Amino acid sequence: MQRREFLRQLTAAAGGGQSGRNVAAGGRRPKPNIIVIVADDLGYADVGFQGLRDFETPNLDRLAASGVRFTNGYVSHPYCSPSRAGILTGRYQQRFGHEHNPPYAPHDERIGTPTDEVFLSETLRQAGYRTAAVGKWHLGDAPKFLPHNRGFDEFFGFSGGGFNYYGVSRRGAAAEFIMRNGEPVRPEEISYLTDDFTREAVNFVRRNRERPFFLYLAYNAPHSPDQAPQHYLDRVWNIEYGQRSVYAAMVTAMDDGVGRILSVLDELGLRQDTQVWFLSDNGGRRDVADNRPLRGHKGWHFEGGIRVPFVVSWPGKLAGGRTYDHPVIALDIFPTAAAAAGASTAKSRPLDGVNLLPYLEGSNRSAPHEALFWREIGGQGFAVRCGSMKLVKPAATDRIHLFDLEKDPREARDLAGERPAVVRELKELYARWNARNTAPLWTDEHAENVRKERQAVMDARRRALPLQKQK
Repeated sequence: MQRREFLRQLTAAAGGGQSGRNVAAGGRRPKPNIIVIVADDLGYADVGFQGLRDFETPNLDRLAASGVRFTNGYVSHPYCSPSRAGILTGRYQQRFGHEHNPPYAPHDERIGTPTDEVFLSETLRQAGYRTAAVGKWHLGDAPKFLPHNRGFDEFFGFSGGGFNYYGVSRRGAAAEFIMRNGEPVRPEEISYLTDDFTREAVNFVRRNRERPFFLYLAYNAPHSPDQAPQHYLDRVWNIEYGQRSVYAAMVTAMDDGVGRILSVLDELGLRQDTQVWFLSDNGGRRDVADNRPLRGHKGWHFEGGIRVPFVVSWPGKLAGGRTYDHPVIALDIFPTAAAAAGASTAKSRPLDGVNLLPYLEGSNRSAPHEALFWREIGGQGFAVRCGSMKLVKPAATDRIHLFDLEKDPREARDLAGERPAVVRELKELYARWNARNTAPLWTDEHAENVRKERQAVMDARRRALPLQKQK
């Protein structure tokens, strides 16, 4: 063996250990850095690369231009916590009972992603990565569920589902707090959470420039409460609707944060060898987000609740400036990142996601998935997409809908009455998938919210009738 090749292999092997350096002979990195950036309740059309209308997201647009944009990119659940459980396990969260948002319960060791589920952080740490979680967690509040006990070397953020952006717990300072590895941080460390999370992410990248790292950056923006500093509000002054303008300011702060992360990667010479993912955890919230042209919003299995802005960028490996049109799902992040890192997934439960690299590189031109599935409230609501056909049974109604998304991406024409054979086929496909799932381990207020929403629809329709028909 030639000396140069021997040194290259020796350096690569050293990179596989817990303290291995990331730089191989010749300056190339045998293990790419992995960054997963998750927005919270971001509207489908609330980024420039998706047709944003009333403000700008130049840094997210720059990320999309450097990578691959998924035009049919989905998450595995229409609201926060179950979707995040899917991202970090690579598995449909219904497999292990994580079907609802957990209530804030720091002393309840039953409510959280089960600890026998293997997180991406654990898999990558075993492969020699330094790992960090920054931002919103929402996968259990008891100590055993927190990031620093789930494969992350570092954690800065909060455990629950929502938080005041200026660091004041909505439940009272004694109940919940911003933490660093389980310990409360000093108040002077908090300015505005979106900026604070960006700062922590940038510092983590700088500290680990010489070794492979995995950063899970889960912004809580633009989730409520609607809060933003004046300098962000000033940049969206043109938006007349006040609540929408605050939402836009929150997205602007997140976009600035993504720009800072991309800039530090460029500065350190890491950009080519860093795989960066960006997506929203679910569809945009109903009150201020723009999900056009999709139907529905967060909490629903119509496209507006589960189809999200979704990008991967890896300039040293994947040609940028492209779109990918076959349906993909956030569950695919785990196996794709693990494959890129050369990490073993043998300790994981069977993954539902697939490694997208062969599809994105062009060696496999088939669709990554035969079908995609969704379920909520133990099956009260569900959906399945197979090819261009999508079956939806909303939790709030008793109706079954069928749409051809290729011809009708807005889900405006219900074909269920015209194509009963397709309805039967998709229901059978869903039933076979659902047979492998388990009952929810806990419940939440969403079922009651769905009931209220259904009642509101019925009340509005009743009020629209002539007075003599309302009696």
